[in-house]
Amino acid sequence: MNDFLLTVLLGLIEGLTEFLPVSSTAHLRIFEALAGLDLSDPYWKMYAIVIQLGAILCLPIYFRERIVRFVASFPRGGRDDRGWATHPLTLTALAFVCTAVPSLLLIKLIGKHLESLVVMGVSLIVGGIVMWVVDALYEHGTLRTHIDRMEAMGPAQAVWIGLCQIFSAVFPGTSRSMSTIAAGQLAGMTRTSALEFSFFLSMPTMVAATGYDLFKSLHHAQTNPLGAVRMTVHGWILLGIGFLVSFIVAYGVVAWFMNWVRRRGFVPFAVYRIAVGAAVLWWVARAAR
Repeated sequence: MNDFLLTVLLGLIEGLTEFLPVSSTAHLRIFEALAGLDLSDPYWKMYAIVIQLGAILCLPIYFRERIVRFVASFPRGGRDDRGWATHPLTLTALAFVCTAVPSLLLIKLIGKHLESLVVMGVSLIVGGIVMWVVDALYEHGTLRTHIDRMEAMGPAQAVWIGLCQIFSAVFPGTSRSMSTIAAGQLAGMTRTSALEFSFFLSMPTMVAATGYDLFKSLHHAQTNPLGAVRMTVHGWILLGIGFLVSFIVAYGVVAWFMNWVRRRGFVPFAVYRIAVGAAVLWWVARAAR
């Protein structure tokens, strides 16, 4: 496959799946395997992570008015009912720390699993089942929801969601948005408020993760589990194209997904995850014969 067509398709896949609870990392790696790319190649490992930054950067633009209000209202909040420890910006930072610190300690384990299609397949299935069960409990009123907006959540919910997001860092295929949304619903948040916090938490999380991996890869650090990457002009061009495509597509997905969640649940995504995960495991088993 032509490299330029390949990077456009990868950017399209990233933009479509980054904010949906289906795991963009798994979809990128699965497509790379189908395209015949070497999943252990340091460049494509780095590419699959860094390209996500293109999608993430659409969030500050989409939520620019909300971000401005948060900054202007710090620390008392828009209704003067918040404080330094309970303002949405503080809670986002708190959840980020709860995810980032353990993830750094588990960096070798994360790198080890990045190319494992078996881990991705199992994670897709398990995550789909979890999301289906949680959303069913939510739909039937079993879960008590008392947080209808992100501004009303507290430190306990932020810590819980941050810790749950560690699973998505360790096991590719789990999905950051799935972990955040399901954890938020279990903590008493509505679908919309959980999704909004997922978006806000993904900004510092992915900027830090992609920036760290790119820096370590380009500086040939021996401790980098992705391996050292020697970038060429061609490599930078491919990365730039994928970055731009993912940004444009992701912006449209965010607007669509916000409207979808307000009217419907997450069951269709759970079913899709389980189907894709089962297909991946079947494919791996067949290839191993």
